[in-house]
Amino acid sequence: MIHFFLLVSRQGKCRLSKWYVNYSEKEKKKMIREVSQMCLSRPQKLCNFLEWREYKLIYKRYASLFFITCVDKTDNELITLEVIHQFVEVLDRYFGNVCELDLIFNFHKAYYILDELLIAGEQQETSKKAVLKLITEQDAVCEEGADKDMQ
Repeated sequence: MIHFFLLVSRQGKCRLSKWYVNYSEKEKKKMIREVSQMCLSRPQKLCNFLEWREYKLIYKRYASLFFITCVDKTDNELITLEVIHQFVEVLDRYFGNVCELDLIFNFHKAYYILDELLIAGEQQETSKKAVLKLITEQDAVCEEGADKDMQ
């Protein structure tokens, strides 16, 4: 099970955080700082898996962002890497060559995409096409609502 999912910039700024286990705000901030420092300080040639507390951290760097997940020690690392990669591919297809600014200005869409892929820390949808279809349908509904509000 995924306990949390973070997107962190190379400067250490958290761009997205999704928590599947309840923690206090103080604990979350401490965990983000601790996990970010661990992943950012590792050389690129080292493995993308870390043991941390009673969990495993699995991360992958894409351009200037680190996609970091915290999972149970018994979870499969390669499946978690595949979940991260699937999220990146859906973001890339939706935004068309996604960059950090897309996620900053459209964070609500990034959360929506992540919610379509994962529920309660478990993978829900494996089809990228299905996720993209749901997102475009949601965009159409939002646009219809905006058009009605303008009239």
